[in-house]
Amino acid sequence: MHMEKQAYAKLNLSLDILRRRDDGFHDLQMVMVSIDLTDTLTLTPGEGSMSTNLSFLPSDDSNLAQKAAAAFRSATGQGEVLDIHIDKHIPVCAGMAGGSSDAAAVLRAMNEMYHTNLSPLELADIGATVGSDVPYCVVGSTALVEGRGERVTPISPLPPCYIVVCKPPFPISTPQLFGRVNVKKITCRPDTQGLVKALEAGDLQGVARRLYNVFEDVLEPRHRQTVDEIKSTLIEYGALGAVMSGSGPTVFGLYQDEGTARKAAQVLGEQYKDVFVCQPV
Repeated sequence: MHMEKQAYAKLNLSLDILRRRDDGFHDLQMVMVSIDLTDTLTLTPGEGSMSTNLSFLPSDDSNLAQKAAAAFRSATGQGEVLDIHIDKHIPVCAGMAGGSSDAAAVLRAMNEMYHTNLSPLELADIGATVGSDVPYCVVGSTALVEGRGERVTPISPLPPCYIVVCKPPFPISTPQLFGRVNVKKITCRPDTQGLVKALEAGDLQGVARRLYNVFEDVLEPRHRQTVDEIKSTLIEYGALGAVMSGSGPTVFGLYQDEGTARKAAQVLGEQYKDVFVCQPV
């Protein structure tokens, strides 16, 4: 018996940091969307091995996929030790929840393989023990995500559009970014409620006007310059709006038509290797 599952990348339409909590973590408020940029996971009962098409992913239990499998077995008392192969296409260390999405795919797959019939919210509760982005990745689509990431509320989907995604070739440390944030000094914040209402109205331009990520304001100057340059190129070539996703460095723009999106991707592709034209799922 083996099973294949798709793991979908996520993007942040917005990211706000509300407060630093007593436990040292931060309360976040984010609107997230899943896109059709995917990893493919193959799960087979075995000895707990990890393999990928890349050479530099963690291939032991530090990989979130095996952590998710262990968490599922612990929570349900069901399931075997699995060999997991990941055909990886979501860029790593990109602010697109690639590892968390893989973990969520494992939970969904094991729920089917072992007929445990857990609801998405029950799977999300297991996912919360694996990583902050895993609950959202279990639920997917378009959602309001709060707390550390464990509170996921499905909302109206992002209207049909094309999304040009560009990942510049440098990693950004999420803990370091959080360390640079002074919540009391955040002066510009996303209009989260306005964004949710624009989604409810199916207003793509209204959504695009409200794209905002407070992490952009605390980037190192050299990283901020690159992010701003990519955003400017996206908008120059027809994006309705552009923003950095998560803790970066990935930047994306929303487009109404495919031709314009592909032209923008072509221009960025002359400078960057990881450029994709995607759609929301």
